[in-house]
Amino acid sequence: MHSETSTWVVLAHLLRPQGRKGELLSELLTDFPERFVGRENLLLVPPGFAGDMATAKPVQIISSWLPVGKNKGRVVLGFAGIDTISAAEGIAGLDVVVSDDHRVPLDDESIYINDLVGCTLFDGATEIGEITDVQFSSASDGDRLSEAAPLLFVQSENNGEILVPFVKAFLKTIDLSSRRLVMSLPVGLVEVNRSS
Repeated sequence: MHSETSTWVVLAHLLRPQGRKGELLSELLTDFPERFVGRENLLLVPPGFAGDMATAKPVQIISSWLPVGKNKGRVVLGFAGIDTISAAEGIAGLDVVVSDDHRVPLDDESIYINDLVGCTLFDGATEIGEITDVQFSSASDGDRLSEAAPLLFVQSENNGEILVPFVKAFLKTIDLSSRRLVMSLPVGLVEVNRSS
């Protein structure tokens, strides 16, 4: 059961049928593709889903695999009850989501990136601004650059939008209950990384 205040985490965006068995090529939006099969509490919803359960359909993923070649970095998903191309076409364009209260727990060294959005970033005791987005660098072929740090998009009242690399060496504390992220940023980083 999902509460009225649940927020939703998008795990994959269904692109198009892949093959003839009803599987779909999908944008992979989780770092844990091995957790799709057998996972409970998954829903198929339209993009931008805000919790209207009338538009949500419970779903079970029965197969998943990571393609190679031009589709590397994506995932192919097979769903219970979807076993033809036409059935797959009927759900293409939807998102696979899970409510935040049904996410798989992480170890103490990890954090869900979407939990950072809405936090206030501090450089020591100095408030920088609110984190509005987190993005990953990718190569020209669309593959995520695993060695590149995610970028925090921070909206500052004084400096506009600032890009801050989310690097463990800069990180001091994260307190999600008070929506506060404290880093120790190199001198000049805030001024250099203004996006405007």
